[in-house]
Order: sequence, then structure tokens, then C-alpha cells
Amino acid sequence: MVKKNYQAKTRDEKKAAKAIAKNQPVSTKYATELCREIKGKKVSKVEKRLERIRDGKEFLPLRTYNRKVAHRKGDSVSGVKSGRFPKILCETAINVLGSVKANADFKGLDSENLIITHCFASSGFARKGMQPNGHISGKRRKKKSTHIEIIVEEAK
Repeated sequence: MVKKNYQAKTRDEKKAAKAIAKNQPVSTKYATELCREIKGKKVSKVEKRLERIRDGKEFLPLRTYNRKVAHRKGDSVSGVKSGRFPKILCETAINVLGSVKANADFKGLDSENLIITHCFASSGFARKGMQPNGHISGKRRKKKSTHIEIIVEEAK
């Protein structure tokens, strides 16, 4: 099924901009953790932080999905020291934030003063494929995908 609608409603459509990335090949668990982390923050600061995570200078803190995840050296981020460096997720999130900023510019909003009011990740369509290793023939596997939606509003 293709995602067609947003999970949340905005109070004022004229002061809000939306963007969605459908069926992206990223981890739903990491995307959920990222959405929890960036909600309520400014778009410009979030973009810089995502670039640091992508480059391996900072980690994405994992609060819920932290089984068998090593602690990182340095200070804790958001009260947690366990984390990972999801590069594909950061690239996808940067692209969605770029789309949101472009939509906000088109609506006439100030792109420097945007705050993320809603961020949500849900599981997308599972593509079927074959795992190449195997005895005689490969195993059937599902390649999972994720929908990521972001809604921003202009700060007062």
C-alpha cells in the first residue's frame, strides 16, 4: 500500500509546510528514533546535526531500540550513551528537510525560522527478493522500507 495521507493535522495550513518520503530503504527503528530526536527543533540545527551523524562525528541516540548496541565515548546525548551512525537514514532525512524548506519557500514562509512540529516514521512496502547465498538456491527475503513525514511551522 502506498501512503497517501499525513498522520497529523496542522492548525493553520497557511503557516505550515509538509513533506513525505515514501518507501525509502531505511530502518524503521532508526527512523523512529530520529523522529523522536528532531521533533520540536529548528530545521537549520537539525540539518547540521544530521550531517555530523552522517560523517560519524556524532551518534544518533537509541533509547528504545538499543539491544546489543555499544556505548559511545564522550558525553551522553539526550540522556543516552548508546547509539549508531545510520548514514542512509541521514541522507534521506536531509532530502526530506530540503523538500520541506522548498515547500515553505513556495508558501512564502521564512525558511530560517522553521520548527519541526510533527515527525513520524512508519513501515512501508516490503519488496520480496532472493538472498544470493545458499546451498542450491537462495532464501526468500523481504527488503523493508519506511515512510518518513515531516511537518514544519513558522516560529513566532
